[in-house]
Amino acid sequence: MMVDLDTTSSKKLKKFDDKIDEFRKRIKDSEDFKVKDEVFDTATLMALYKLSSKGYLDALGGTVSTGKEANIFHAVRTQDDELQELAIKIYRISNSNFRAMQEYLIGDVRFRNVRHTKKDIVLAWTRKEFRNLSRAKEAGLNVPMPLITNRNILVMEFIGEENIPFPQLRDLNLDTEQASFIYEAVEDFLVRLYRDAQLVHGDLSEYNILVDPDSLTPVFIDMGQSVTLDHLNSAEFLHRDIDNIARFFSRSGVDVDTKELYEKVIRSGLDHQ
Repeated sequence: MMVDLDTTSSKKLKKFDDKIDEFRKRIKDSEDFKVKDEVFDTATLMALYKLSSKGYLDALGGTVSTGKEANIFHAVRTQDDELQELAIKIYRISNSNFRAMQEYLIGDVRFRNVRHTKKDIVLAWTRKEFRNLSRAKEAGLNVPMPLITNRNILVMEFIGEENIPFPQLRDLNLDTEQASFIYEAVEDFLVRLYRDAQLVHGDLSEYNILVDPDSLTPVFIDMGQSVTLDHLNSAEFLHRDIDNIARFFSRSGVDVDTKELYEKVIRSGLDHQ
């Protein structure tokens, strides 16, 4: 029997288009249709559909946060008969600051063959965050568990409960005792990230630390810019991370000796060799 390949191909495309339309309707972010259009282009919708068809997400919800380079959406999936909350981070290709991204990519041997086009840099950045989170998680650090990446999409563990993300460190009204408790965890993170994961965060601040409001346990996020220790600017980035942390905690009465902390982090890496 002869098969009309054109007809078969058209049916497949029609079916795929229907699925994309269905997925588009499942996007509940109605706050800003302009942002919607910027984030959910056809290629991104196709990538989301593929992730959905492989069981990585069942439903996509509203916006969790909107950053300079990416939007994060809440999602859910059923895993082992339990509902699992997810965070879907979608990097915007159309208006990302790819020149700033290059500063962190250039010198990272893991991504030395990336072409210097906006699209390739953003896609490499997405893979970079996935690999950095994986590396930190393997070292036992408190970061979101990354599940998979596809194109400009990163699927990871949702840090929060019942669709509500944990607050950023900057939004907490801390007394000195509470701030000291969290600072100790942040210092431990800096040391172990350097020593065990062989990474420098590169953009650590009160904006990139979420805190469980009940236990005051910090969770460290936004690791796309994190670099390996052999990166040309790793020492500069570490100094900046420490200065940011010291500046924030000093407001709550926690005295941080930045020079001593820097030397402690570096020494931990040398001792580990």
